[in-house]
Amino acid sequence: MIPSPAKIRTLEAFLQLPETQPASEYVEGQVIQKALPQGKHSKLQTSLVSQINRWGETKRLAYAFTELRCTVGGRSMVPDIVVFLWENLPPR
Repeated sequence: MIPSPAKIRTLEAFLQLPETQPASEYVEGQVIQKALPQGKHSKLQTSLVSQINRWGETKRLAYAFTELRCTVGGRSMVPDIVVFLWENLPPR
């Protein structure tokens, strides 16, 4: 049984929970579940990431990911698109 969002008081407790579909995010002490993307949104997201990676990967400058959990500064979010500079790519 997953605790209710009201009982999750810390980022550490949130990160111990199993992933949900759609993803849940932890922002300012609150757990918020993302909305399910619709077809047009998904198509645009995929196309944009493809274009960014075609340009960034060949030059070894940047790489884009979709729906990658990012935990920084007391928040844990799953942005639609995140772009890392090549030297900051997360470990495999």
